[in-house]
Amino acid sequence: MNISKAFRGRAATAVSLTAVLALGATACGDDGSSSGTEGSGKGEITFWDNNGGPRTAVWTEIIKDFEKKNPDIKVKYVPIPIADVQSKYDTAIAGGGLPDVGGVGTAFLAGMVSQDALEPVNGRLEKSSLKGKLVENMVESVRAAAGRGDDVYAVPTSANNGALWYRTDLFEAAGLDAPTTWPKFYEAADKLTDAKNNKFGYTIRGGAGSIAQALDAIYGQTGITDFWDGDKTTLNDPKNVEALEKYAALFKKTTPAADVNNDFTKMVAQWDTGTIGMLSHNLGSYQDHLKALGEDKFAGIPAPIGEGGTRVQVSNPVDGLGLFRTSKNKTAAWKFIEFAASHESNSKWNESAGAIPANTEAAKDPWISEAEPTELAAKALTDGSTKIVDLPYYLPDWNNISKADNEPDFQKLLLGKITAKAFLDKVAGELNAAQKEWKELGNG
Repeated sequence: MNISKAFRGRAATAVSLTAVLALGATACGDDGSSSGTEGSGKGEITFWDNNGGPRTAVWTEIIKDFEKKNPDIKVKYVPIPIADVQSKYDTAIAGGGLPDVGGVGTAFLAGMVSQDALEPVNGRLEKSSLKGKLVENMVESVRAAAGRGDDVYAVPTSANNGALWYRTDLFEAAGLDAPTTWPKFYEAADKLTDAKNNKFGYTIRGGAGSIAQALDAIYGQTGITDFWDGDKTTLNDPKNVEALEKYAALFKKTTPAADVNNDFTKMVAQWDTGTIGMLSHNLGSYQDHLKALGEDKFAGIPAPIGEGGTRVQVSNPVDGLGLFRTSKNKTAAWKFIEFAASHESNSKWNESAGAIPANTEAAKDPWISEAEPTELAAKALTDGSTKIVDLPYYLPDWNNISKADNEPDFQKLLLGKITAKAFLDKVAGELNAAQKEWKELGNG
């Protein structure tokens, strides 16, 4: 029998994890095997921040506000560096010591759910003040990432949406409209290119992270809104193949040749030199552009609209707060989650982080309009104008398939060594196999 490398790796991990669990069960009771209790709704709860350091100041302020409103509850704040958070959770699930509440992103949500570490929060949300006040696209992304049907295992708090950054001064000089549609995008990429003078219309991501950007481009063009058609992915749909052919053909024609190796840091730095017309990246690079170019020379808009008149984009990772199954005071823990995701707190956190609020009331606050790219992205996600293609973050093999295993092949595609169809067929085949394996294990 042919067993994939990824599956063998997970099997080995499962064996070692079982051993740790056996030891941990006698040493500590708050591992994934405990169901916890509702508790008194008073006393101390522990909160793990999944981006400790950069977000410590704003969380400290929110916790202070919470404790003032709930004097019978104290929050023990534990800052976890973002690079360590997944391993920290895995260790605690295996050996005990999980918090009551923790920051949980969709990128690693499925792994925690599969180990029964988190409590579903559907019922609590239905009865809470948050009902009807969370961005539907973000709730759906969290639900889909868990891979457990209709159950929601985290309350979304923020998203960092993709943006198409473009040089307004170059567009104006060339008499071009803003690249709000894909035809206008391709027109601008061509017209702004003067390769002999080192001027290009676009910078394409060919290094680390290239596949996610390519997925955004192909689904955005075709308007296909579902990643799965039954048990088969739509990734290699003929329309997507055609869209990828067109997108990949930009390389070296309207982009620098160095793009084949560029990750986001190199790509952003290259665009900020001021000789390239457009860049696809998320809102996180706004301050870099502002510092390099000044506010009058660039703008950022959501993904271009497809020829069918609809904006389609693939799901971006959504951050949220999880209620841990082992908590001995779930009532107090939920009060904290509800407070942190409320209008005032969610607005305060996202303004500090420069992200898009999950609370629909927070998404309308004045600070959003101070940065036009954030305002447009928030509007696109909250007004129903954008269709989201939910990527299968729940698959154990997703990160390997969508990153390291196939990024070298994407570079071959750019260099003309393989076809768009061959590339998408290969990735689709791996995804279909991973989906089948996941369902055979009783999921879905």
